[in-house]
Amino acid sequence: MMNFVALCAIGAEKALSNELHKLNIAILDSTYGKIRFSADTEGMYRALLSLRTADRVLMELASYEATDFDALFEGCRAVPWENLIPRGYRIVVGKVRSNHSKLSAETSIQAVVHKAAAERLCQAWGVQRLPDYGDSAELRVHIEKDRVQLLLDLCGEPLFKRGYRTEGGAAPLRETTAAAMLLLSGWRRKFPLYDPFCGSGTILIEAALYAWDAAPGLGRPFAVSDLPIGDRRIEGRLRDELRSNINFTNRIRIYGSDADSRAASIAQSNLIRAYEILQGKNAGRGIRLPGNFTPPSAYWPQVQKLDMETAKAPDDSDAEGGFLVTNPPYGERLGDREEAEQTYQAMGILEQHFPGWKLVVITNHPGFESFFGRRASSVKNITNGALKSYLYQYEYLGRKTNVDHRRT
Repeated sequence: MMNFVALCAIGAEKALSNELHKLNIAILDSTYGKIRFSADTEGMYRALLSLRTADRVLMELASYEATDFDALFEGCRAVPWENLIPRGYRIVVGKVRSNHSKLSAETSIQAVVHKAAAERLCQAWGVQRLPDYGDSAELRVHIEKDRVQLLLDLCGEPLFKRGYRTEGGAAPLRETTAAAMLLLSGWRRKFPLYDPFCGSGTILIEAALYAWDAAPGLGRPFAVSDLPIGDRRIEGRLRDELRSNINFTNRIRIYGSDADSRAASIAQSNLIRAYEILQGKNAGRGIRLPGNFTPPSAYWPQVQKLDMETAKAPDDSDAEGGFLVTNPPYGERLGDREEAEQTYQAMGILEQHFPGWKLVVITNHPGFESFFGRRASSVKNITNGALKSYLYQYEYLGRKTNVDHRRT
C-alpha cells in the first residue's frame, strides 16, 4: 500500500471524503483542502479516474522532520528517485506550502529539494546533470510544523480539466468546484435541476456526469502512467470497467438557460463534447454541432437562451420540487459589481417561478443575502480556484421557514 494526498477546494473536504469512502479507499487524515489516503495501484487509478471534487492527486514519497536546510536536503536525497523517475526526465519542483515551520522561504526550499533529487539521479544514471528540456516529473513540498512531505504529482494537468470545456463563461467555475456544489447540496438524479446562469454549462455537465454514473476522468491521460510506478494494464482495465457503468438512459431532468445566446450554444457544444469523450472519441476534432446531434435518450439535458427573469420550473416538476444550482455573475470590477448586485436583487423572482425548490448559489459576494432579500438556510465558505467564495443554500423557495442561519 502507498500513501497519497488528494487536494480539493477549501470547503469541499466533506464531499471529497464521502467520495473516497464510496470508493472503499482508506482515509488517513484530513485538513483544509487536503485529504491523505492509502491505496494500492488499482486504488490510485480508481481515485484518479473517479473523484469528482479532487483538483490533484499526489503520491507521498517521504515524510520526515526538518528544521534546517541540511535536514531537508538529506531527507530528500534518501528517496530512491531512480525507481520513481524515468531516465532522461527533468525534475520540476512546483508549489511549496509551509505553515508554522522554521523553513518557509519557497524559492530556497525548491532549490534544495531540486538539488538533492538531481544529485541522487545523476549519480544513479552516471551523468553530470539532468536535461534542461523534455519530459518532466513535478514534485511538491508541504511543510507543517517542521514536518516535510515530499509529493509526486500523478496528474499532469489538474483534474478539473476534464477535456469537455474549451471556452469558459464570464465567471468561470472550476469543474471540481461545481461537482462539490452538487454533492454538498444534497442533489440526486431523482430531482430536477435547473441552472438559470448556465454559462458554458459546467454545472449542467457535472450533474449529467454524476447522473449518468460516468467517471469524470475517462477523457484524459495521467502523468503517472509514464512513470515506473504506473501500470497501463490496470489503468486500461479500470477504464473499460468504468465506461461500462455509464448509462445515458437514466431518467434525469437537467435544464439550463442563459441570457447570452452564445453562452447557451457553448454549453450545448460542451455537453456534446462530454458525451463524445465518454464514448472514447477524440471530441476535440470534428465535434458535432448542436444542430446535427441526435441525443442518446429522451433524458438529454436541455439548454436554451432565456433571461433569468423568465425562467420557470419545468412542466415535469413534481411535488418534491427540485434544485436551482447556479453561479451568477461575480462582478470583480466596480461597474460589474454593481451590475452583479442588481442581478442578485432580480433573482428574487425565482421565489415565484420555482416554488418549493431549493436554491444553491456560489458567489464571492459576502452580501448576497441582503440583495437577494432573504437569509440563507446555510452559508459555507468555499474556494473557486484562488477566489474565496461562499455557498448559499436556501430551502423551499416561496415558503417562509424557520431555519437556523449557519455559517461554516
